[in-house]
Amino acid sequence: MKTNEGIKLWNRAKRLIPGGTQLLSKRSEIFLPEHWPSYYKKAKGVGIWDLDDNHYIDMSIMGVGTCILGYADDDVNDAVKTAVDMGSMSTLNCPEEVELAELLLKLHPWADMVRYAKTGGEAMAIAVRIARACSKKDKIAFCGYHGWHDWYLSSNLADDTNLDGQLLPGLKPLGVPRDLTGTAIPFNYNEIGELEEIVKDNDIGVIVVEPIRHQEPKNNFLENTRRIAEEINAVLIFDEITSGWRMNVGGIHELYKVYPDIAVYGKGMSNGFPMAAIVGKGEVMDIAQNSFISSTYWTDRIGPVASIATINKMLKNDVPSHLIEIGNLISKGWMELADSHALKMDVIGIPPLTAFVFDHEDSQALQTLFTQEMLNRGFLASKSVYASYSHTEECVEKYLENVDEVFGIIKKAIEKDSVYGLLKGPVAHEGFKRLT
Repeated sequence: MKTNEGIKLWNRAKRLIPGGTQLLSKRSEIFLPEHWPSYYKKAKGVGIWDLDDNHYIDMSIMGVGTCILGYADDDVNDAVKTAVDMGSMSTLNCPEEVELAELLLKLHPWADMVRYAKTGGEAMAIAVRIARACSKKDKIAFCGYHGWHDWYLSSNLADDTNLDGQLLPGLKPLGVPRDLTGTAIPFNYNEIGELEEIVKDNDIGVIVVEPIRHQEPKNNFLENTRRIAEEINAVLIFDEITSGWRMNVGGIHELYKVYPDIAVYGKGMSNGFPMAAIVGKGEVMDIAQNSFISSTYWTDRIGPVASIATINKMLKNDVPSHLIEIGNLISKGWMELADSHALKMDVIGIPPLTAFVFDHEDSQALQTLFTQEMLNRGFLASKSVYASYSHTEECVEKYLENVDEVFGIIKKAIEKDSVYGLLKGPVAHEGFKRLT
């Protein structure tokens, strides 16, 4: 496929926009340097049309996990269009923010109050501010990836190895005040002993955890994290920005019956329209009134309307069950095809966020070759698939037929030591790495 227009525009963008785009995870170099289409003209269901009018099936990250129902879902779009016609902003507040709060609290019986934002990173910053205000302690212990704000990146100020293997290699926290050194301390998922050592040596007021990502909790990890938070009077925050809404309607912590003081949502809750929510216990959340947390566009109508429509559709159609089914079909297909081609590969993640990793010294080059060859066959493909309600069994079957072909190419390339020779451009840059 020719992707000339997208490549030309990407090269222009890099001269005009630092990094080329607003989101590191959408940089073309993350997928297929010098050959990624980069820009879309239209997106619908699981289909994307680029600037050269090529049509692709998205078997990758579906808008970085935002479009849980699929692109341009008719029900959500209709609700948003009505909201636009009625006025998306005014001097008065929109009633939908109260309706959404009631809906979120119905899904979270342990919680009492809700605040809103537009993005995951800022929602996490709000949650941390509220938690610090409540605990009256500055230091944070965290596990997972939680955004770009100072509180999080300050971990890298103390020791270059603190976030090693979690963020992009070489990423520096330039511009983060040095005075924040030592205020955020990381620990690894399922390593409760690391958290115990942190709280022994530091006056921790906030514990932040992604309840699940690439691996299941072991040895009562979440329960023990909850216990430690209570023992030291720390506020426990579950970052459900990525995990939320996929295994159940709400937070995945509900499945483990471990409840935080605050849960944070974004991405899938509004199917592609900017929205995030901070849901928490009343005695914690009410502290927000004593700390200035306020922004004009947090009061717009579009986000709440989109969220209400999305969540109600997920409830009505049991969307998580479909996501799990699709994810399991993909994961099973990968493993069977890897076995048939004698490729060493690991499959990780919860079913709706399934991913594979080649067990090979040139794994990143193999991944780049996979993306390149799948693109040639009309698929946006990477090592991860974010399942959506618009993915069908037929879609997965067609995808796996092409994966079969591409795995065959990769196997032969390994045998002939020709992986790099088959690449039409540089090896893709590595993306985010996590402590989970």
